[in-house]
Amino acid sequence: MIALLLVLCGVLGGAAGSTEAETAEWCGAWRVAGEANNLGAWSTVPEECAEFVRGYMMGRGYVVDLEMVASEAGEFARSVEICGDGKDAWVFDIDETLLSNLPYYAAHGFGLEVFDHEKFNDWVEKGVAPAIEPSLKLYEDVLNLGFKVILLTGRSERHRSATIENLINAGFKDWDQLILRNSDDQGKRATLYKSEKRSEMEKDGYRILGNSGDQWSDLLGFSVAVRSFKLPNPMYYIP
Repeated sequence: MIALLLVLCGVLGGAAGSTEAETAEWCGAWRVAGEANNLGAWSTVPEECAEFVRGYMMGRGYVVDLEMVASEAGEFARSVEICGDGKDAWVFDIDETLLSNLPYYAAHGFGLEVFDHEKFNDWVEKGVAPAIEPSLKLYEDVLNLGFKVILLTGRSERHRSATIENLINAGFKDWDQLILRNSDDQGKRATLYKSEKRSEMEKDGYRILGNSGDQWSDLLGFSVAVRSFKLPNPMYYIP
């Protein structure tokens, strides 16, 4: 029992002082805990996991995980009976869901640095984020199946023009609505903001059948989708 407690204390205490292999194992467990929403709120990637996160985001593992999420979402979308009245909706987040900000985060430690709103806003205004390819395929598939696509992002309304241009250049088109934060939404936690917007969709008669996002705050709260699909993102957490 004492030995077990010592092992647990070592794991819970983090990876400091561990061997390279032990650090990799701990960081892998940290990533899984984050994806499962077991970590609670966190602000930056642990310093000892910076290289692990970089390797995951730039490697094949991230791509395979994205493909798996898109595949499962597509299978669900094909199983749904569309009513044909234009009210069957699929909601997509944008950042790290449709568009990849990896070029930005590669220059800022893959989540190791504290988030800088002004620097990120400057990046958004450039409008050069590439598409996440598995999400682009899912996006096209749900459109072809007859879903109405609604884009619900935490980006500010002032980024509307840059966001539209970026989405179109990355291959996304024919969405039904693009919802950004307006002045009344500033300061709200993402979970509340997105729940309120989904509630408004429902009041407009939409049936939210699917929802794709990289943050749990994209998916949880109230007025949730019939099925929600969480994309991987170990770089940052938005409550």
